[in-house]
Amino acid sequence: MTHTAEAAGVPAAHGQTTIQWAPIPLPTVAVRRVLEAAYAEDAPSGDLTSLLLIPAEAAATAELRARVPGVFSGGPIIEAGFRFHDPDAAVELLAAEGEEFAAGAVLARVTGRAQSILTAERVVLNLVQRMSAIAALTAQYVALTAGTGARIVDTRKTTPGLRELERYAVRCGGGRNHRFSLSDAVMAKDNHLAVLTGGDPARLTEALRGVRARLGHTTHVEVEVDRLEQIEPVLAAGVDTIMLDNFTLDDLRAGVELIGGRAIVEASGGVTLETVAAIAATGVDVISVGALTHSVVNLDLGLDVVIGTP
Repeated sequence: MTHTAEAAGVPAAHGQTTIQWAPIPLPTVAVRRVLEAAYAEDAPSGDLTSLLLIPAEAAATAELRARVPGVFSGGPIIEAGFRFHDPDAAVELLAAEGEEFAAGAVLARVTGRAQSILTAERVVLNLVQRMSAIAALTAQYVALTAGTGARIVDTRKTTPGLRELERYAVRCGGGRNHRFSLSDAVMAKDNHLAVLTGGDPARLTEALRGVRARLGHTTHVEVEVDRLEQIEPVLAAGVDTIMLDNFTLDDLRAGVELIGGRAIVEASGGVTLETVAAIAATGVDVISVGALTHSVVNLDLGLDVVIGTP
């Protein structure tokens, strides 16, 4: 099954299915920025081992092979990563973005200067292993909520410096993105409300209306609540989304009924593969899952030289 192959610009293989929405592609500038930082860290003065052991004129062909099953994400990293030190390297992507793969599958092949391939290997593997793991985990959550209408979304609990890559991987797995940064939307959580209202619940609606009055009409406003009695005062302020944080299933159902379509309903907290289906069945619109990016374990992928020419 392919989750985003056509949307990512790669046609799906015969017999595979693609979802009907087009995810935002991974920006080239983000790829370059991450690779520059990664190679400056990993080879600040070059790859000493490859420079000393491998002749400059040596060529090689290497294959990126899966050692475990997963969902592919990271084609732009593979292409740019192997061409970072060798612009003439030939990179062939053999898996589409969002495509499920089995253990043993060859995901990509690269031919070029052996020194450059060996220098690029670890950075490319580190990033693609993580991205494919995120895509695979996201796909599991999406499958468990199929048919409910609930969207699986990520959070800001990402690796510093890798947010664009990790969120792209979520999209490859069929998930969606929450706000990208603190600058993108108003999202008032419990600590904001504690300061804003001074602990007086009666001030909640007035305070939120004041926030809304200072914003442009296109700016989204979301408010987190942790108990049912907060919902009506928040709705009265005209917010766009209400996050029901760590609610029981019964309270989620009650919250959805109380909101009654007057705002988008997001569920957050305590979301796992074991609980997500029941949460989705309560009728919420969005389920945010921090574990997609903060707890994922990298997939085991390897790069093997299959042809070497000294």
